[in-house]
Amino acid sequence: QLELEESGGGLVQAGGSTSLSCVASGRAFSRYRMGWFRQAPGKEREFVAALSYKGDITRYTDSVKGRFTISRDNSKIMGYLQMNSVKPEDTGIYYCAADANILNLPTFPNEWHYWGQGTQVTVSS
Repeated sequence: QLELEESGGGLVQAGGSTSLSCVASGRAFSRYRMGWFRQAPGKEREFVAALSYKGDITRYTDSVKGRFTISRDNSKIMGYLQMNSVKPEDTGIYYCAADANILNLPTFPNEWHYWGQGTQVTVSS
């Protein structure tokens, strides 16, 4: 069993930056792929970014490419999402996810097993 907890985010102005952190409960995290998803009010949860367990392969949704960076520090069992040049449409609850299947980096939420409780990011225009 793996527990994840997000922190960071909050209120940020459009064009600004913020960062999210995800701490895992156990060393097993270092062998899991990780990802970030978000959910805006009234919308379904959507994929944002994913990272292989080694940290050498990334995947991003098109709308955040060049603006967001996913990373991890397995020695600290932490994951991160750096968000730059944020836009109002980036507003939502951001969730950290992890899964033991390391073969790919899927974009569908139902292919990820472990989830955090989420942290709010609000981008004001």
